[in-house]
Amino acid sequence: MTTDSTIHRNRRPPLGATPTASTPRWLVAVARCDRALSSWFIGAGFFFAPLLLILDPWPFAVTVAWVAISLCGLWLGLLGAFMAAGLARVLRAGDVIPDEFWSGLLDYRQQ
Repeated sequence: MTTDSTIHRNRRPPLGATPTASTPRWLVAVARCDRALSSWFIGAGFFFAPLLLILDPWPFAVTVAWVAISLCGLWLGLLGAFMAAGLARVLRAGDVIPDEFWSGLLDYRQQ
């Protein structure tokens, strides 16, 4: 038997839902991709330094690793630019994205 205090309610926004009427539909997808890639990029950063040391005898492998790191950083920067453009559209319309949307996007669980 479970009680309400042991059930975690998923407060993640639905895939096609937008938090306000002026929010572009693509902004939710961009924010989710940005969150996922940012966490992956930070986690992978701890492994790239030892990887580059291991690959040091092979210059071509080091170049491939740096290209991969650079492309991921570039993609993360593009996602940030798209997110800034989408948020600017929301602010220009005079709307505010509620805190519940951001906490749901980050997948916080109710305690």
